[in-house]
Amino acid sequence: MSICPLEYRYGTPEVKRIFSEESKLRYMLMVEAALVRAHAHFGNVPEECADIVSGKIDDVKIERVKEIEDEIRHDVMAMVRAYAEVCGECGKYIHLGATSNDIIDTATALQIKEFLVYLEDALRNFEDILATLADSYRHTVMLGRTHGQAAVPVTFGLKMAVFLAEILRHHERLKEIKKRILVGKMMGAVGTGAAFGKKALEIQKYVMDYLGLGYEEAPTQIVGRDRYFEFVSFLAGLATSLEKFATEIRNLQRPEIGEVEEEFRYDKQVGSSTMAHKRNPITAENICGLARVIRGFMIPQYESSILWHERDLTNSSAERFIIPHVCVLTHDILVKSAKLFGNLKVNEDRMLENIRAHEEIMAEAVIIYLVEKGWDRQEAHERLRRISMMPGVFRENLLRDPEVGPLLKDRIDGILDPLNYVGVSDEIIDGVLDKKSKI
Repeated sequence: MSICPLEYRYGTPEVKRIFSEESKLRYMLMVEAALVRAHAHFGNVPEECADIVSGKIDDVKIERVKEIEDEIRHDVMAMVRAYAEVCGECGKYIHLGATSNDIIDTATALQIKEFLVYLEDALRNFEDILATLADSYRHTVMLGRTHGQAAVPVTFGLKMAVFLAEILRHHERLKEIKKRILVGKMMGAVGTGAAFGKKALEIQKYVMDYLGLGYEEAPTQIVGRDRYFEFVSFLAGLATSLEKFATEIRNLQRPEIGEVEEEFRYDKQVGSSTMAHKRNPITAENICGLARVIRGFMIPQYESSILWHERDLTNSSAERFIIPHVCVLTHDILVKSAKLFGNLKVNEDRMLENIRAHEEIMAEAVIIYLVEKGWDRQEAHERLRRISMMPGVFRENLLRDPEVGPLLKDRIDGILDPLNYVGVSDEIIDGVLDKKSKI
């Protein structure tokens, strides 16, 4: 019986596999095997046992682990016993000197390491899509909006470049935090390494080098949970940006705006169970809803960092939910964001229609022109404020003004053309695209 929607509705199969029971068990076995290999390297166990233990990973069955756990009520020790059973005489060396979280936290780091491969691939794919949109629509003028009201012209390409720049910053953050989050531990009960003897530090380094991880430089019984809350915060930040982008699409798709539209399969897709005409932005809305769930895990992860002394168990149950859910859901909405923007219908005619309907947005351009003609900036602003508030057609009101009209008479078409008032949008887009090429 499935209860969590993660099992049957959300997430990609490849990422969900990483956080499955079977994968977590395999990662834990890999850590145990690496520890035996380290002991063998330093002469603590027979060399042949390292090969035997490594070769028996696939022989450990999750059903047997659960059977033992039902009896002894300890998940890691159940794994250790099941592993030892299939390793014969060499089984007695498994878990030598280790504590449970040496295995759990190092296995979690391996899960996150594999997850980040998929996340980075999805990031690059989304970046490519946004870059294509930024370049393709660099000259597509549309209304810029502040406070939900018409502001001054912008281009759809620039809007996409803004999104791309934000995603590139997240990509930079990810590259920077990897060294802090891809970290395991092999220092025993309270982090002193006492059970490993004088070569404890060398054993830990060997294990982590073998697994391709960093190691906790000052452990307790666990890896420092500041690493975890930094990771969860990063994913929550990425999810927040994706929600921001999706919210913009939802707003621009509103019928009264109608400037973009999420992909809709007209041949078969149903928009509403009762309103047959509906074309709802369901992917964008799904992204927004799941982003809120991701952010919701930040508080329990922060609180899971506040443990008694060298550790207690209050973090364990919470993190079994937190880490898999934030990883699976963040990757899920990143993939969906790429689908949303990759298949986006851009209505350039409607963009132009909407901007032509608000010629008053060019008031600032008139102010700048008047200042060039010698006007005081504040006086020009007040005059344009009054003209903009008049009923009727903005252009006609400008020309009627006894002082402004004569100055604009021969230039008004050019000054009021929004295509002439997008500033250095091209240069900004080029700058973002150049940055992308270097990440």
